[in-house]
Amino acid sequence: MGLIAGVDSSTQSTKVEIRDAETGTVTGTGSSPHPATTPPRSEQDPAAWRAAFDSAWEQVASPRVDAISIGGQQHGMVALDVDRNVIRPAKLWNDTESAPDSGWLLKQLPGREADWIARCGSVPLAAFTITKLSWLHRSEPDAWARLAHVVLPHDWLTFTLTGELTTDRGDASGTGYWSAAAGEYCWDLLSIIDKERDWASVVPDVLGPLDIAGEWNGAVVAPGTGDNMAAALGLGMRPGDVAISLGTSGTVYAVSATPTSDPSGAIAGFADATGSYLPLACTLNATKVTETIRRLLGASYEELDALALGEAPGASGMTLLPYLDGERTPNRPKATGVLHGLRSDASRGQLARAAFESVVCGLLDAYDVLAGLVPCNGRVFLLGGGARSAAYRQITADLLGRDVLVPFAEETVATGAAVQAAAVSEQIDPHEIASRWGLGAGTTTSPGTNASASAEVRAAYAALRDRTNGW
Repeated sequence: MGLIAGVDSSTQSTKVEIRDAETGTVTGTGSSPHPATTPPRSEQDPAAWRAAFDSAWEQVASPRVDAISIGGQQHGMVALDVDRNVIRPAKLWNDTESAPDSGWLLKQLPGREADWIARCGSVPLAAFTITKLSWLHRSEPDAWARLAHVVLPHDWLTFTLTGELTTDRGDASGTGYWSAAAGEYCWDLLSIIDKERDWASVVPDVLGPLDIAGEWNGAVVAPGTGDNMAAALGLGMRPGDVAISLGTSGTVYAVSATPTSDPSGAIAGFADATGSYLPLACTLNATKVTETIRRLLGASYEELDALALGEAPGASGMTLLPYLDGERTPNRPKATGVLHGLRSDASRGQLARAAFESVVCGLLDAYDVLAGLVPCNGRVFLLGGGARSAAYRQITADLLGRDVLVPFAEETVATGAAVQAAAVSEQIDPHEIASRWGLGAGTTTSPGTNASASAEVRAAYAALRDRTNGW
């Protein structure tokens, strides 16, 4: 066996990971940044993604690999013309300009949220591709007239390798117009935007977990998938396991053997990249919150951790509602942050502690809803850049009241993409690859705070949340 390549094309950067196909040993890594974006308008030129991939590929010495797969940021809209050229900058998942279109789309079905959940498994929030298509139709008629194809970020990068427009069931389930439960496109939902358009010619083919998307420089190109689905592959997640990811945004998701339906709309009924399902909730505000407080305090990352861990749970009554740039869960696209309990004797440690607790409380609100839908009695993984923070690790374990496991594999999306590439190359279950490579192992952090103190923190957060913006 030879080498396998896994790619993570996120909002911030493209990362490449080269692994030995037999052992999973990492033999090379590369990374190159993407242009920075800030909501409400969050857009990038897809050409920057390919340039970042090429740069990262050069960093790993452009190896000859047997297979490659791309995991990418979900939901984004890449609009192409009839010649498959990019029409305009891609709207990313955290672009909230389509918030009015979300409300309009909800009203187009008589049962509103319930009908959307029944049709595609999710409510059409501003993050979803379908709302961005509605925005394009409403806001840029010239671009709409040129539109011939719409793909997701990972689809577009795969296209630059293979010349074919394809997607996979995991990423497709985050568009708002493909049903994980039915395994098919929802043509009636797309026709709400434009009933005259032949949508079957616009959207890409949905490949199966072991299908081959094409070939690139002699390497098999796997279907690729969304970043959260790729991370689940990189952890070898099974039903019952839960992942809490702390990046710029935050996600909470679990693997389920059956489709899910959340009447509240907080949990999106996604598919995974293996043939199972990946119910997921996403918050717009995670480590960006603690990064903002770190900047305001003029602290290093280590100092911010120490400040937070040196303060008692509850931050002496200081509570932060962390909706700094609007929020997706709960759906508050125009919200801002709220600081409650600020007194003249406030300390830097209290503010630091309140920031960490706010992010974790927001994610655990989503965890509670998720645990009411599917079993969450397996491992709890803590992922993303935030998992490197001692404060995030301890506060998450404390407020959840469970051990949390930080995997040894730091780049779980790129690792998961490599798992998929190897599985497609060998035509075997990706769980066999994950097991062979020993993925899912890590270090454990146990709760260090009593349950009553943690309950008080969560209750204070919930009171501020409900009093300010509702849930």
